Amino acid sequence: MKKLVVDDSKCIGCGACVGIDAKHFDFNDQSLSEAISQENLDTPELNDAIASCPVEAISIEGNKCNCGDDCQCGDDCQCGDDCQCGDDCQCG
Repeated sequence: MKKLVVDDSKCIGCGACVGIDAKHFDFNDQSLSEAISQENLDTPELNDAIASCPVEAISIEGNKCNCGDDCQCGDDCQCGDDCQCGDDCQCG
């Protein structure tokens, strides 16, 4: 599964991402950006917000699994004989 991540050790709170894509970003209590949604991670607005970050603090992380978007294994994919990813599972 893909996951939108803001590295708060890099974020400077400039707000570009919030201004471009308020559906995915907002400010936290420390006035730094945080991801508020994990839905629709392929939108043009999200891509623009990621590209606009002056310190490259935003990324979309994928899991370690090659199962595709239907993978139900979570972030720590350890598929084996009980893989639930479908016929094209490449984890085992």
